[in-house]
Amino acid sequence: MFVDYTEIQVIAGTGGSGAEAFRREMGVAHGGPSGGDGGRGGDVILRADPQLWTLLDHRYQQHYRAERGQHGQGKDRTGKDGEDMIVRVPVGTVVRDAETGDIIGELTEAGQELVAAKGGRGGRGNAQFATPTRQAPRYWEPGAEGQERRIALELKLIADVGLVGQPNAGKSTLLAAVSAATPKVADYPFTTLTPNLGVVSLTGSRTFVIADIPGIIEGAHEGKGLGHRFLRHIERTRTLAYLIPLDIDDVQAEYDLLREELRRYSEDLVDKPHCIIVTKTDVLGPGEDAPHIEAPGAWGQFAISAVARRGLPELVEALWLRVRDVVAEEEPEEELYQP
Repeated sequence: MFVDYTEIQVIAGTGGSGAEAFRREMGVAHGGPSGGDGGRGGDVILRADPQLWTLLDHRYQQHYRAERGQHGQGKDRTGKDGEDMIVRVPVGTVVRDAETGDIIGELTEAGQELVAAKGGRGGRGNAQFATPTRQAPRYWEPGAEGQERRIALELKLIADVGLVGQPNAGKSTLLAAVSAATPKVADYPFTTLTPNLGVVSLTGSRTFVIADIPGIIEGAHEGKGLGHRFLRHIERTRTLAYLIPLDIDDVQAEYDLLREELRRYSEDLVDKPHCIIVTKTDVLGPGEDAPHIEAPGAWGQFAISAVARRGLPELVEALWLRVRDVVAEEEPEEELYQP
Protein backbone atom coordinates (compact mmCIF):
# COMPACT_ATOMS: atom_id res chain seq x y z
CA MET A 1 0.00 0.00 0.00
CA PHE A 2 1.35 3.43 -0.96
CA VAL A 3 0.91 5.96 1.85
CA ASP A 4 2.24 9.49 1.26
CA TYR A 5 0.70 11.34 4.21
CA THR A 6 0.27 10.58 7.89
CA GLU A 7 0.51 12.24 11.30
CA ILE A 8 2.48 10.98 14.28
CA GLN A 9 2.99 12.01 17.91
CA VAL A 10 6.61 12.47 18.98
CA ILE A 11 7.56 12.74 22.65
CA ALA A 12 11.13 13.51 23.67
CA GLY A 13 12.59 12.22 26.92
CA THR A 14 12.38 14.20 30.15
CA GLY A 15 15.69 15.16 31.68
CA GLY A 16 16.79 13.41 34.85
CA SER A 17 16.58 15.29 38.15
CA GLY A 18 19.63 16.46 40.02
CA ALA A 19 20.59 14.72 43.25
CA GLU A 20 20.90 15.96 46.82
CA ALA A 21 23.84 14.28 48.51
CA PHE A 22 26.80 15.00 50.81
CA ARG A 23 30.16 13.38 51.01
CA ARG A 24 30.44 10.85 53.80
CA GLU A 25 33.99 9.50 53.83
CA MET A 26 36.31 8.51 56.62
CA GLY A 27 38.94 11.17 57.16
CA VAL A 28 37.08 13.81 55.15
CA ALA A 29 35.57 16.40 57.46
CA HIS A 30 32.86 18.65 56.16
CA GLY A 31 32.80 16.88 52.79
CA GLY A 32 30.21 19.20 51.36
CA PRO A 33 27.51 18.68 48.74
CA SER A 34 28.11 15.98 46.13
CA GLY A 35 24.80 15.61 44.31
CA GLY A 36 25.34 15.05 40.57
CA ASP A 37 23.33 16.45 37.68
CA GLY A 38 20.59 14.58 35.88
CA GLY A 39 21.09 13.19 32.38
CA ARG A 40 19.64 14.78 29.26
CA GLY A 41 16.43 13.34 27.85
CA GLY A 42 16.63 11.62 24.47
CA ASP A 43 15.60 13.35 21.23
CA VAL A 44 13.16 12.01 18.66
CA ILE A 45 15.11 12.08 15.40
CA LEU A 46 13.78 11.49 11.89
CA ARG A 47 16.28 9.81 9.57
CA ALA A 48 15.92 9.50 5.78
CA ASP A 49 16.21 5.86 4.74
CA PRO A 50 16.65 5.08 1.00
CA GLN A 51 15.22 1.60 1.58
CA LEU A 52 11.77 3.08 2.32
CA TRP A 53 9.43 4.53 -0.29
CA THR A 54 6.18 4.88 1.62
CA LEU A 55 4.95 6.10 5.03
CA LEU A 56 2.93 2.93 5.59
CA ASP A 57 4.76 1.98 8.81
CA HIS A 58 3.71 5.23 10.44
CA ARG A 59 0.08 4.67 9.58
CA TYR A 60 -0.02 1.85 12.15
CA GLN A 61 2.50 3.14 14.70
CA GLN A 62 1.82 6.77 15.48
CA HIS A 63 3.46 7.35 18.85
CA TYR A 64 7.23 7.61 19.31
CA ARG A 65 8.78 8.28 22.70
CA ALA A 66 12.46 8.76 23.48
CA GLU A 67 14.06 7.54 26.72
CA ARG A 68 14.19 9.85 29.72
CA GLY A 69 17.49 10.82 31.32
CA GLN A 70 18.56 9.11 34.54
CA HIS A 71 18.71 11.02 37.81
CA GLY A 72 21.96 12.30 39.22
CA GLN A 73 23.66 10.40 42.04
CA GLY A 74 25.96 11.05 44.95
CA LYS A 75 29.72 11.47 44.59
CA ASP A 76 29.07 14.01 41.83
CA ARG A 77 27.92 11.31 39.43
CA THR A 78 25.90 12.59 36.49
CA GLY A 79 22.92 10.55 35.36
CA LYS A 80 23.07 8.75 32.02
CA ASP A 81 21.58 10.55 29.02
CA GLY A 82 18.42 9.04 27.58
CA GLU A 83 18.62 7.10 24.31
CA ASP A 84 17.46 8.95 21.22
CA MET A 85 14.48 7.53 19.33
CA ILE A 86 15.34 7.13 15.64
CA VAL A 87 12.32 7.19 13.31
CA ARG A 88 13.05 6.09 9.74
CA VAL A 89 11.21 7.86 6.93
CA PRO A 90 11.57 7.79 3.12
CA VAL A 91 13.88 10.19 1.33
CA GLY A 92 11.78 13.14 0.19
CA THR A 93 9.70 13.49 3.37
CA VAL A 94 8.48 16.96 4.33
CA VAL A 95 7.88 17.45 8.07
CA ARG A 96 5.24 19.93 9.24
CA ASP A 97 3.76 20.96 12.56
CA ALA A 98 0.34 19.30 12.42
CA GLU A 99 -1.37 22.16 14.28
CA THR A 100 0.09 25.19 12.49
CA GLY A 101 1.06 23.64 9.16
CA ASP A 102 4.51 25.26 9.36
CA ILE A 103 7.34 23.32 7.74
CA ILE A 104 9.82 22.04 10.32
CA GLY A 105 12.22 20.64 7.75
CA GLU A 106 12.71 18.35 4.75
CA LEU A 107 14.72 15.16 4.36
CA THR A 108 15.97 15.07 0.78
CA GLU A 109 19.16 13.01 1.08
CA ALA A 110 19.83 9.49 2.31
CA GLY A 111 21.01 9.51 5.93
CA GLN A 112 19.89 13.09 6.56
CA GLU A 113 18.49 13.64 10.06
CA LEU A 114 16.04 16.07 11.61
CA VAL A 115 15.30 16.54 15.31
CA ALA A 116 11.50 16.41 15.55
CA ALA A 117 11.34 16.72 19.35
CA LYS A 118 14.13 17.94 21.62
CA GLY A 119 14.87 16.14 24.86
CA GLY A 120 14.72 18.02 28.16
CA ARG A 121 17.92 19.09 29.90
CA GLY A 122 18.98 17.40 33.10
CA GLY A 123 18.44 19.15 36.41
CA ARG A 124 21.36 20.37 38.49
CA GLY A 125 22.38 18.57 41.66
CA ASN A 126 22.99 20.36 44.92
CA ALA A 127 26.77 20.43 44.27
CA GLN A 128 26.07 23.05 41.59
CA PHE A 129 24.50 25.42 44.10
CA ALA A 130 27.39 25.54 46.56
CA THR A 131 28.91 28.99 47.16
CA PRO A 132 31.36 30.39 49.74
CA THR A 133 28.43 31.68 51.75
CA ARG A 134 26.14 28.70 51.11
CA GLN A 135 28.29 25.66 51.58
CA ALA A 136 25.61 23.05 52.28
CA PRO A 137 22.70 23.67 49.90
CA ARG A 138 19.90 21.16 50.30
CA TYR A 139 18.05 21.74 47.10
CA TRP A 140 18.36 20.51 43.53
CA GLU A 141 16.59 20.97 40.17
CA PRO A 142 14.11 18.62 38.52
CA GLY A 143 14.76 17.67 34.91
CA ALA A 144 13.04 19.67 32.18
CA GLU A 145 10.17 18.10 30.27
CA GLY A 146 10.94 16.81 26.81
CA GLN A 147 9.27 18.43 23.82
CA GLU A 148 6.01 16.84 22.69
CA ARG A 149 4.32 17.66 19.42
CA ARG A 150 2.17 16.19 16.68
CA ILE A 151 3.82 16.32 13.29
CA ALA A 152 2.60 15.64 9.78
CA LEU A 153 4.76 13.60 7.41
CA GLU A 154 4.22 14.34 3.74
CA LEU A 155 6.12 12.35 1.14
CA LYS A 156 7.22 13.94 -2.11
CA LEU A 157 8.89 11.44 -4.38
CA ILE A 158 12.25 12.45 -5.80
CA ALA A 159 12.59 11.74 -9.51
CA ASP A 160 14.36 13.33 -12.47
CA VAL A 161 11.44 13.15 -14.92
CA GLY A 162 7.73 13.34 -14.06
CA LEU A 163 5.12 11.98 -16.50
CA VAL A 164 1.98 14.12 -16.61
CA GLY A 165 -1.19 13.24 -18.46
CA GLN A 166 -4.84 12.33 -18.25
CA PRO A 167 -5.94 8.76 -17.49
CA ASN A 168 -5.05 6.33 -20.30
CA ALA A 169 -2.51 8.72 -21.82
CA GLY A 170 0.03 5.88 -21.82
CA LYS A 171 2.16 6.89 -18.82
CA SER A 172 2.34 3.42 -17.24
CA THR A 173 2.93 1.78 -20.62
CA LEU A 174 5.83 4.15 -21.30
CA LEU A 175 7.32 3.59 -17.85
CA ALA A 176 7.16 -0.18 -18.28
CA ALA A 177 8.73 0.08 -21.74
CA VAL A 178 11.78 2.14 -20.75
CA SER A 179 12.50 0.77 -17.26
CA ALA A 180 12.23 -2.37 -15.16
CA ALA A 181 9.18 -1.01 -13.33
CA THR A 182 5.98 -3.06 -13.60
CA PRO A 183 3.06 -0.64 -13.17
CA LYS A 184 -0.45 -1.90 -13.78
CA VAL A 185 -1.51 -1.37 -17.39
CA ALA A 186 -5.13 -1.72 -18.56
CA ASP A 187 -7.57 -0.16 -21.02
CA TYR A 188 -9.72 1.70 -18.49
CA PRO A 189 -9.25 5.05 -16.72
CA PHE A 190 -7.44 5.42 -13.38
CA THR A 191 -5.53 2.16 -13.74
CA THR A 192 -2.70 3.79 -11.83
CA LEU A 193 -3.82 4.59 -8.30
CA THR A 194 -0.40 5.34 -6.80
CA PRO A 195 2.81 6.90 -8.17
CA ASN A 196 5.38 4.53 -9.66
CA LEU A 197 9.12 5.02 -10.00
CA GLY A 198 11.42 3.44 -12.55
CA VAL A 199 15.15 3.69 -13.25
CA VAL A 200 15.95 4.17 -16.94
CA SER A 201 19.33 2.72 -17.92
CA LEU A 202 21.26 3.85 -20.98
CA THR A 203 24.64 2.90 -22.40
CA GLY A 204 27.74 4.06 -20.57
CA SER A 205 26.24 3.41 -17.12
CA ARG A 206 23.97 6.45 -17.52
CA THR A 207 20.73 6.36 -15.56
CA PHE A 208 17.90 8.61 -14.45
CA VAL A 209 14.70 8.14 -12.45
CA ILE A 210 11.26 8.60 -14.01
CA ALA A 211 7.96 8.92 -12.11
CA ASP A 212 4.49 7.94 -13.36
CA ILE A 213 1.91 10.13 -11.63
CA PRO A 214 -1.78 9.06 -11.54
CA GLY A 215 -3.93 10.72 -14.19
CA ILE A 216 -4.80 14.40 -14.03
CA ILE A 217 -8.29 15.40 -15.16
CA GLU A 218 -10.00 18.73 -15.55
CA GLY A 219 -10.58 20.18 -12.09
CA ALA A 220 -7.68 18.26 -10.53
CA HIS A 221 -6.47 21.44 -8.81
CA GLU A 222 -9.81 21.47 -6.94
CA GLY A 223 -9.40 17.87 -5.80
CA LYS A 224 -11.24 16.09 -8.61
CA GLY A 225 -9.95 12.69 -9.64
CA LEU A 226 -6.60 11.49 -8.27
CA GLY A 227 -4.31 14.13 -9.71
CA HIS A 228 -4.57 16.73 -6.94
CA ARG A 229 -3.56 14.23 -4.30
CA PHE A 230 -0.40 13.24 -6.16
CA LEU A 231 0.64 16.51 -7.82
CA ARG A 232 3.04 17.08 -4.93
CA HIS A 233 5.16 14.22 -6.24
CA ILE A 234 6.22 16.15 -9.34
CA GLU A 235 7.29 19.24 -7.40
CA ARG A 236 10.85 17.92 -7.04
CA THR A 237 11.31 16.59 -10.58
CA ARG A 238 13.88 18.26 -12.80
CA THR A 239 11.75 18.17 -15.91
CA LEU A 240 8.17 17.24 -16.80
CA ALA A 241 6.88 15.30 -19.78
CA TYR A 242 3.31 15.98 -20.92
CA LEU A 243 1.83 12.86 -22.52
CA ILE A 244 -0.74 13.57 -25.24
CA PRO A 245 -2.42 10.48 -26.76
CA LEU A 246 -3.51 10.47 -30.38
CA ASP A 247 -6.78 8.63 -29.69
CA ILE A 248 -8.50 11.84 -28.51
CA ASP A 249 -10.31 14.52 -30.49
CA ASP A 250 -8.16 17.59 -29.85
CA VAL A 251 -4.49 17.15 -28.87
CA GLN A 252 -3.91 20.91 -28.57
CA ALA A 253 -6.79 21.30 -26.10
CA GLU A 254 -5.42 18.34 -24.12
CA TYR A 255 -2.05 20.01 -23.73
CA ASP A 256 -3.62 23.36 -22.81
CA LEU A 257 -5.80 21.63 -20.18
CA LEU A 258 -2.81 19.96 -18.51
CA ARG A 259 -0.89 23.22 -18.43
CA GLU A 260 -3.82 25.06 -16.89
CA GLU A 261 -4.36 22.44 -14.17
CA LEU A 262 -0.71 22.60 -13.14
CA ARG A 263 -0.79 26.40 -13.20
CA ARG A 264 -3.79 26.51 -10.89
CA TYR A 265 -2.14 24.06 -8.52
CA SER A 266 1.26 25.76 -8.44
CA GLU A 267 2.99 28.44 -10.51
CA ASP A 268 6.28 26.72 -9.74
CA LEU A 269 5.08 23.55 -11.43
CA VAL A 270 3.96 25.23 -14.62
CA ASP A 271 7.34 27.01 -14.82
CA LYS A 272 9.30 23.75 -14.71
CA PRO A 273 11.12 22.72 -17.90
CA HIS A 274 8.91 20.39 -19.89
CA CYS A 275 8.62 18.50 -23.14
CA ILE A 276 5.70 16.98 -25.04
CA ILE A 277 5.40 13.28 -25.79
CA VAL A 278 2.74 12.41 -28.34
CA THR A 279 1.80 8.79 -27.59
CA LYS A 280 -0.04 5.98 -29.34
CA THR A 281 1.34 6.80 -32.79
CA ASP A 282 0.45 3.25 -33.80
CA VAL A 283 -3.07 4.57 -34.53
CA LEU A 284 -1.71 6.64 -37.43
CA GLY A 285 -2.13 5.43 -40.96
CA PRO A 286 0.77 4.66 -43.34
CA GLY A 287 2.75 7.81 -44.12
CA GLU A 288 0.69 9.89 -41.67
CA ASP A 289 2.65 12.17 -39.32
CA ALA A 290 1.81 13.02 -35.73
CA PRO A 291 0.23 16.46 -35.34
CA HIS A 292 2.36 19.32 -34.05
CA ILE A 293 1.29 20.94 -30.78
CA GLU A 294 1.82 24.65 -30.23
CA ALA A 295 3.91 24.85 -27.07
CA PRO A 296 6.38 27.78 -27.11
CA GLY A 297 7.74 26.91 -23.67
CA ALA A 298 8.52 23.25 -24.36
CA TRP A 299 12.15 22.23 -24.86
CA GLY A 300 11.23 19.33 -27.13
CA GLN A 301 8.42 17.39 -28.79
CA PHE A 302 8.48 13.64 -29.46
CA ALA A 303 6.18 11.12 -31.09
CA ILE A 304 6.29 7.53 -29.81
CA SER A 305 4.47 4.25 -29.60
CA ALA A 306 5.40 2.49 -26.36
CA VAL A 307 3.56 -0.65 -27.44
CA ALA A 308 5.39 -0.85 -30.78
CA ARG A 309 8.56 0.56 -29.13
CA ARG A 310 8.90 3.27 -31.76
CA GLY A 311 10.74 6.45 -30.89
CA LEU A 312 11.81 5.27 -27.43
CA PRO A 313 15.62 5.34 -27.87
CA GLU A 314 15.52 8.94 -29.12
CA LEU A 315 13.16 9.94 -26.31
CA VAL A 316 15.18 8.51 -23.40
CA GLU A 317 18.41 9.93 -24.83
CA ALA A 318 16.86 13.39 -25.03
CA LEU A 319 15.43 13.11 -21.51
CA TRP A 320 18.82 12.11 -20.11
CA LEU A 321 20.55 15.01 -21.83
CA ARG A 322 17.97 17.43 -20.45
CA VAL A 323 18.26 16.06 -16.93
CA ARG A 324 22.05 16.27 -17.17
CA ASP A 325 21.85 19.92 -18.18
CA VAL A 326 19.44 20.76 -15.33
CA VAL A 327 21.69 18.99 -12.81
CA ALA A 328 24.68 20.95 -14.12
CA GLU A 329 22.76 24.21 -13.64
CA GLU A 330 21.66 23.27 -10.10
CA GLU A 331 24.87 21.79 -8.76
CA PRO A 332 27.84 21.49 -11.11
CA GLU A 333 29.44 18.84 -8.92
CA GLU A 334 26.35 16.61 -8.66
CA GLU A 335 26.08 13.36 -10.62
CA LEU A 336 23.03 11.47 -11.78
CA TYR A 337 21.91 8.53 -9.68
CA GLN A 338 24.04 5.44 -10.27
CA PRO A 339 22.41 2.31 -8.78
